[in-house]
Amino acid sequence: MDIRGLTSVLLACIVNVSDNKCPRQTWSSFEDFTMTIFTVTSRSISARWSRYVGAHSYRISANSVAVMGQPAFVIFNNRFVLGTITSLLPATLYNVKVEVLDGNGNVLAEDQTQQVTTPDIPLNIKAYSKTSSSITVNWSAVPKATGYVLKAKSGSSVIETVVNDSSGTLTGLQPYTLYTISVQSSNAGGNSQPSLPVETRTVLAAPVIHSTSPNFKTIIVNLEPVSHAVKYSFIIIRSDAVGNKIKKTITSANVSFTDLEPGTWYTIKAHALDANGIPGDDKIKEQITRPHAPQSVRTVLTTDSLSTTLGVFVTWNASEGSTNYLATPIEKSRNVVQNCTSRSTSCIISPVPCGIQYNVTVVAFNDAGPSDAAKPSEFMSIPCSPSDITIWEIDSGNLTVSWSPSHLTDYYTAFVKRDDGLEVMCNTSLTSCSFQSECGFIYFISVFSYNKVGQSPPGNVLNYTTAPCCPTHVKAVFVSSDTIEMKWNPVRGAEMYETKAQDASSVIFCNDTSTLCTLSGLKCNTIYNITIYSYSDIRGFNYSCQKRSIITGPCSPSILNITKVSPSTINVSWQQNNHEAVYKVFAFGKAGVRSCNSSGSSCEINDLPCGAIFSVSAVATTPEGKSLPSYSLPLETAPCCPDSFSVTQITQSMTNVSWTEAIGAQSYTTVLESSKGQAKCHTGENHCLLGCITCSTNYTVSLSAISETGLTSVCNYKGYSSSGCCPSAIKLYRLGSNALRVYWHATAGSVNYIVNVTSNNANFTCSTVLWETYCDITGIYCGDIYMVTVSPVSTDGSIVTFCPMKMYSVSCSMNSGAMVIYRGRRSLFYNEA
Repeated sequence: MDIRGLTSVLLACIVNVSDNKCPRQTWSSFEDFTMTIFTVTSRSISARWSRYVGAHSYRISANSVAVMGQPAFVIFNNRFVLGTITSLLPATLYNVKVEVLDGNGNVLAEDQTQQVTTPDIPLNIKAYSKTSSSITVNWSAVPKATGYVLKAKSGSSVIETVVNDSSGTLTGLQPYTLYTISVQSSNAGGNSQPSLPVETRTVLAAPVIHSTSPNFKTIIVNLEPVSHAVKYSFIIIRSDAVGNKIKKTITSANVSFTDLEPGTWYTIKAHALDANGIPGDDKIKEQITRPHAPQSVRTVLTTDSLSTTLGVFVTWNASEGSTNYLATPIEKSRNVVQNCTSRSTSCIISPVPCGIQYNVTVVAFNDAGPSDAAKPSEFMSIPCSPSDITIWEIDSGNLTVSWSPSHLTDYYTAFVKRDDGLEVMCNTSLTSCSFQSECGFIYFISVFSYNKVGQSPPGNVLNYTTAPCCPTHVKAVFVSSDTIEMKWNPVRGAEMYETKAQDASSVIFCNDTSTLCTLSGLKCNTIYNITIYSYSDIRGFNYSCQKRSIITGPCSPSILNITKVSPSTINVSWQQNNHEAVYKVFAFGKAGVRSCNSSGSSCEINDLPCGAIFSVSAVATTPEGKSLPSYSLPLETAPCCPDSFSVTQITQSMTNVSWTEAIGAQSYTTVLESSKGQAKCHTGENHCLLGCITCSTNYTVSLSAISETGLTSVCNYKGYSSSGCCPSAIKLYRLGSNALRVYWHATAGSVNYIVNVTSNNANFTCSTVLWETYCDITGIYCGDIYMVTVSPVSTDGSIVTFCPMKMYSVSCSMNSGAMVIYRGRRSLFYNEA
């Protein structure tokens, strides 16, 4: 504590004696008065004492033990319990005494002790920093000082250390931090006051070094940035001190050193520099470059003496600075396979996979990492055994063995051994071989691959059992429309037989251990491909057996239609459901049997009597036999036509038709037909009346005889011509005294007429020629009544008898040229002259 601090404490103790820093007030007797040393400096000693009852003042004095002279003293009033005596000599032993005085200056009590003063304050303080965590301080030595106290202060942080000499170092400091440095000398009396302060900054911290060697001649150094650094200094040198060192000072924290020796250790030293160019702490690190790629890689095929496993013996030249090596075979497809490691210059890669062509390379390793891969040495392994071996029979007697290609194979050898001891082999560069085989044998097959290195390992041995032999002497012993019975001889190796009958749309199977099989329920007139397969449990069915085509018997025809060609001929058609069949159709009835033959789908049966009933059926015949008869269809022939037929005209518009009865007819329809119309009647009798007949017309005459089932026979007869038409508008003209002219209008047709004029006295007749419509009559008598009839004459010369008769009265007074018409009882006279 300095003088100013001590004075402050004394004043506080006067004002407030209860302060904890002040000596406790003690009212004691003479024997209880005590004093103690409070503080010591190089020029003063402070003491404190206990209060004494009755004290007027206190006197403190210091007398040097070694130097004679008057003691120095100071008097304090009775309120003080702490006092300081100054102007002392440094590092000097003093007798210090405190006396209690009364008002008269008499000593009431006293107490004393010895105390040495501290050395002088150190001078000429010099401080500097060589590391980021320390500052070194130098000063002039202080006489009689037994030690020194160094202090470094930065903010609230204080670092202190004690040394014996006039130089010391403060450690545990922060990098690049400004510190206030002071020094105190010390001896048994304590520490001197601090020296004048000195400000000093610690240097930059050492950078953290990261280094790598990316290749055999380069080292890359990366520093973690240092706060307040503006530059970095790098130095690299071989760790064995061979060669020159390389130094670089740059602003970047990263640097590369190239053209170095492969596999060599290098010492790297780096530090940061602040803005004043003051270097910070050094950091040192060792880094080795990667090794150079091994040289002269060689490969030799080798065999493990214990396991006979193939391997590759790989050798190479040593690479400087390598700690171990890795030999790696790389297939040309870039697939890495087995490898080996070694600390020497050789190793064995084992086992060696088959079928791979290698590029064997070697990589050297050290602490920096791997080297580049060495120039590869090519090595080829033996081929693999062929895989995916398959065996099949393309046809009976030809065994084919195939396999998947094996890589790096020059050729293959296939061995085929039969179970009876026969063995054959095949050498080929292809992936298949064919061998002759026989049914019912077991064949053992193995395939090997070869190249210039050697033979592949043994592969799987496959066995193949050929199918049992096909049945022989196969024949059909019975064939019908729906059944075929097959028979054959037994064959070697067959435990069962399967008979397969197949047409275009269905398949029928028959399995049996017997050599006889009946196939039933077949389709008629159908070609069946019948195959008999032999079977064994090992191989299964032999599907190479030949098929045989057998046709079942013909199908029963199905009559589709019966058509009448003529009254005595029918056409029978049927479904032509057979191939190369001849059909025969029969018509059975009371009238006998009629038939016809055809290879087509129809035929005609002739000479069938009219009005008869038959049953019609058909039978098909093929080389395989005859079919069952078809279902019968009934046949009824049309009724017979009447033997005689006659037409008689009754009136100008009505005729009577009659005929004889016809066999098989129940009713009749008669038709008279012309261009002017038709007259028709339907009756169950053998005659009928037809009206609406047109005169002077040619008619066709037909009669239809109809059976009770509706069958009709159309009977055509000789044509019929109706009689000429009766004329109209008949008029009489007077030609003279005894002559008349009969005049009329012809109504239809070109016919001749005959005129009859009769009275009670005479009968007159005259005829006309073609186209004439009048007739003259002479020798008449006037005053008579005449009946006049004009009748057409038919072409056959017959005279129509049903024309009307008209009555005329001829008066004797009529003039020539007058027309006379008589109607009823009146006579009208017309003179047309």
